[in-house]
Amino acid sequence: MNINISSIGIIHTPFESLEGMPIQPSGADKVTGTIVINKEYELGLKDLEGFSHLILLYNFHQSKGYDLILTPFLDDQKRGVFSTRAPRRPNPIGLSIVNLLKIEGNRLTIKGIDVLDGTPLIDIKPYVPEFDSKAVTAVGWLEKTQKNATFLKSDDRFV
Repeated sequence: MNINISSIGIIHTPFESLEGMPIQPSGADKVTGTIVINKEYELGLKDLEGFSHLILLYNFHQSKGYDLILTPFLDDQKRGVFSTRAPRRPNPIGLSIVNLLKIEGNRLTIKGIDVLDGTPLIDIKPYVPEFDSKAVTAVGWLEKTQKNATFLKSDDRFV
C-alpha cells in the first residue's frame, strides 16, 4: 500500500551538518529553532498557543536507505532498527517533543530541537502529559546509556 505524505512546513535550526549535532532532544534543551508552516496550513495553528510543548513528526530528509541491523549512537553493539531511534529506517520519520515559545503568523519559535536545518515537517500535535506521559518500567538495552544522550553528538554513521 502506498502512503502519500507531504510536508506542512520546514524546521530551521542552527545545525547545518550532522557532525556534532545532538542525537536526541535531551541534548538540545537550550537550542532554539523556528518552524515555518506553509501558508495553506496556517489556519491549523489556531489555539496552539495555549500549549507549552509540541510533538513534531518530521522526515529524516538526509537519510538514504536503511539498515535493519545497525550500531546506534548510544551503544557499540548491533541492534534491530526498531529498537533504536536511528534515522536510517524503512520510513525515515522522526519525532521530537519541543517547547513552544511563541507563534507569529505561520512562524513558530521552539526550544529543544535536535534536527538538521531545513528538515521537512510532517505534523504537529500538542503534547498533553495526561495522554502522552506513561509510567515506563523498562527501556531495554538503553537502560545503562540513556543519560548519555544529553551530551553525545552525531557523527557520520547514518549518512
